[in-house]
Amino acid sequence: MPETKSYESIAANVAAVRETMQQAAQRAGRDVSEITLVAATKVQTSDTIRNAIQAGITVCGENRVQELVAHLEDNAYEGARVHFIGHLQTNKVKFVVGKVDMIESIDSTRLMDAVEKQAAKLDIVQDILLEVNIGDEESKGGAGIDEVLPLAQYALSCPHLRLRGLMCIPPATASEEENRGFFRSQRLQLCPRRLDTQCVLHIHQRPAYQDHIIFIIIVDILLRHHMDPCADKSLCAAQILASCLHAV
Repeated sequence: MPETKSYESIAANVAAVRETMQQAAQRAGRDVSEITLVAATKVQTSDTIRNAIQAGITVCGENRVQELVAHLEDNAYEGARVHFIGHLQTNKVKFVVGKVDMIESIDSTRLMDAVEKQAAKLDIVQDILLEVNIGDEESKGGAGIDEVLPLAQYALSCPHLRLRGLMCIPPATASEEENRGFFRSQRLQLCPRRLDTQCVLHIHQRPAYQDHIIFIIIVDILLRHHMDPCADKSLCAAQILASCLHAV
């Protein structure tokens, strides 16, 4: 059983991370309010999650369906939004769809079909991100870069899914400059032009996350003018993805 972390220790850590975010945003010429800190709550007690929310965490990221269900039953996430950030099996979507604000790990049409079916059954629209393995690592999940645009186009055909952007996984061993190269390469492949819309780009972070803030907007930027990309069919998949990467 994991040990519950105190409010004081979590608050100190959150303050330190937010200060680093502020500094990185300033170096990038960006407003730190455009960046949302998502706290991964994997293998944490419900009381630890409550302490994190009290310390200012507004979005919790859950990796495991079993833990998500337990924490929901315990009302541990009260006062915060919840994202599912882990691998999602098609036979587990019923425990996730409609229970979380966003699913960040969509990487196949098969999984999209399962999420769409469950969302339709609940008569809701589920926000999703496409998980992208930008380092093309065999040991990691996520769609390849060449699969992203077809997946985005497929998502836009699903009436009960709202494509909000990308969740990217850079290699854990890559250097700062190598990471920048991954993001630049993805932008060149997906973004033929810079557009006046904004979407969500979430990077699973390592300790050097501040370097990524300089090049990307991490999470939860609404489309300018509050436009719904699925409602406005004039926005094609490439435009939505281009908006996610406009800062790279």
